[in-house]
Amino acid sequence: MIVGVPREIKPDEYRVAVLPVGASLLAKDGHTVLIERSAGVGSGFEDAEYVSAGAKIVETSADIYAAADMIVKVKEPQDAEMSLLRRGQIVFTYFHFASSRALTESCLKSGMTAVAYETLADANGRLPLLTPMSEVAGKMSVQEGAKYLERPMAGRGILLGGVAGVPPANVLVLGGGVVGASAARLAAGVGANVVLMDINLDRLRYLDEVMPANVTTVYCDPHAVRHYAKLADLVIGAVLIPGGRAPHLIDRELLREMKDGAVIVDVCIDQGGCIETSRPTSHHDPVYLVDGVVHYCVTNMPGAVGRTSSQALCNATLPYARELAGLGLKGFAGLDRGRAAAVNMIDGKIMNAAVMAAYPDLPHA
Repeated sequence: MIVGVPREIKPDEYRVAVLPVGASLLAKDGHTVLIERSAGVGSGFEDAEYVSAGAKIVETSADIYAAADMIVKVKEPQDAEMSLLRRGQIVFTYFHFASSRALTESCLKSGMTAVAYETLADANGRLPLLTPMSEVAGKMSVQEGAKYLERPMAGRGILLGGVAGVPPANVLVLGGGVVGASAARLAAGVGANVVLMDINLDRLRYLDEVMPANVTTVYCDPHAVRHYAKLADLVIGAVLIPGGRAPHLIDRELLREMKDGAVIVDVCIDQGGCIETSRPTSHHDPVYLVDGVVHYCVTNMPGAVGRTSSQALCNATLPYARELAGLGLKGFAGLDRGRAAAVNMIDGKIMNAAVMAAYPDLPHA
């Protein structure tokens, strides 16, 4: 199979989908690996490293898309890439279709085969290709939240951990999955008072056992969200509905009752966001104010730390990319339900149940 790795063109995206070691292993498997020139530079990997690994450097993304049987990316196809997609071509990347009807319709029209990182599940029902970026995003959410709580950034002028004689910030984390747990642990580590919410009682029991003493676990119901959101200096949205759209846990009415200068970091903005007033932003223009509350809704947070993120992502994706290239789509999807769940779209039809639920009027299997 010809495997193509284009350079990412989403604004401020510095990750690369295949490392030199991945190119080497794919080449040893008998595949031809095409890397667009400078695709790895943002993550610290030079073209010469890919050539030494057995890959071929290609000058343009158009050449990559024209030649490759399978495209391996980090982010969903951008507008400039849509015309390059073709029927039957496998694209292995993050899609998050439920958050964008325009993306879904464009990909359906192209006839490409969408194999999504975010819906691939392992034998235990976990999402192994979402986990590493969730870890990065969870930690970054606290880092960015702390920055935007500073007064020059329109925040409340609060230090997360406080100092002697001055109380620390109150942090509310909505969702106890990988993002939420990573965020809560880091926020607690710098001394903040953290409330971590989820609807899974077994998960809350586990988190209650393993989290530091300054993390309080609370069942996530509307009354509890309202109570703790009004106390919060920093809210981190970390809700996950695999393949589906995130529910709104904080609406505009509740937002008006939050503190002036409070900060929201909506990590689940890729799935539409769990705050009613959230809208996608970029690293270049990351925040905006609504009713005095700072909103940080960058859709590719891990892209800012490209070297760390690329290594973490590729450690997880490479085994599956090798399987997909070696077995083909039918053989890959036939291995188990978790791999079949990664197939979101084939030949102009939606295959994944969560995406079907988001767009019941669009063609599906």
